[in-house]
Amino acid sequence: MANAVEKIREFRAEAKFQRTSPQKAKLVLDLIKGLRVEQALNTVHFSNKRMAPVIEKVLRSAIQNATYVSQEQGLDVDVDNLYVRTAVANEGPRMKRIRPAPMGRAFRYQRRLAHIVVTVAEKKPVTAISAAAEPTPAPTAKKAKKAAAAKPAAKKAAAKKAPAKKTAAKKAAK
Repeated sequence: MANAVEKIREFRAEAKFQRTSPQKAKLVLDLIKGLRVEQALNTVHFSNKRMAPVIEKVLRSAIQNATYVSQEQGLDVDVDNLYVRTAVANEGPRMKRIRPAPMGRAFRYQRRLAHIVVTVAEKKPVTAISAAAEPTPAPTAKKAKKAAAAKPAAKKAAAKKAPAKKTAAKKAAK
């Protein structure tokens, strides 16, 4: 049981200073978060967004990093069990540009850059030993009685409205 707590290995790849806003890159990255690597590659490959080829390249690089590190360090990493753990687009530096404006003026605008980071990790299969190690507690008789008593009460029928006071006031005036 000393080996029960294994560190999950992560492999990452970055693409810095990409000529797009982080918001546009996040649209594609949100599609692949949490997916298996093979499914994420298919999703990105068939996406119509302009940043999809760049993100596909970063994802392939992360997969290659996983295989390379596993060979170098002698780890047993199964590429079929990899999934996209994190996929983020951070803000890079902004390029300040000038656009001509009427009457000889100049308007400034900013071109945004993004740093794209994709992290893949190996999904460990759930073993029968770890499932048996965590027994589910059976409900006791006291808990069952409390659960039965906690049922919401039935709704009461709506009460009749009291007679209007105008009629009583009219009778008193006569």
